[in-house]
Amino acid sequence: MSISLRKFSSIELLIALFALFVSIPFSEPLRAGVLIESILISIVLISAIFTVAASRRALLIAVVLALPTLAGRWIHQFRPDVMPPELFLIGGILLVLFVIINLLRFVLRASTVNTEVLCASISAYLLLGLLWTFSYWLVAEIVPNAFAFSGADTSLKGFNGLYFSFITMSTVGYGDITPVAKVARMLAAMEAITGLLYVAILIARLVALHVAPKSHGA
Repeated sequence: MSISLRKFSSIELLIALFALFVSIPFSEPLRAGVLIESILISIVLISAIFTVAASRRALLIAVVLALPTLAGRWIHQFRPDVMPPELFLIGGILLVLFVIINLLRFVLRASTVNTEVLCASISAYLLLGLLWTFSYWLVAEIVPNAFAFSGADTSLKGFNGLYFSFITMSTVGYGDITPVAKVARMLAAMEAITGLLYVAILIARLVALHVAPKSHGA
């Protein structure tokens, strides 16, 4: 695939991610809230496929990971008695992880800082939050009482999962949702460490790319 397609896809993915994160708290209380969430998640995952479509091999792997993920999400949407959420969550974790690796590889190999690199960097950070959202949700489904809640809403689906993921990655930690099970605590610690390292490494890389052309031109 050409660079222009990758650039367009990165912007498209970033827009889709923002649309998902911003709309969930408003759409969730609606009668069709879960349906809207499924549509937005599907758009994000499909956009992610095109983002890594720089080669046939990457595109094939992304499609193979996306098909059971999307199928699991939509079957669970209409027939939760037939399809538990675990298939969608495992597939989503693998697909998002694959996309993040490809985005970071692209950013770290870039020679200059441009819109393409910035969009890929921001998308990778937001996808990290989505990756842990799926992971927390999966743990909550498998391990009973893996998280403690101070409010009435005791589910990590939808907005609660996104909220807990990003406040953990940013090391804010309000304490209204607390990991109790050991695997949940491990995931929370790993996300906090990953968030800090990502910001530090990314800023260092972008500064180096920005300074390099000036050094050569001096």
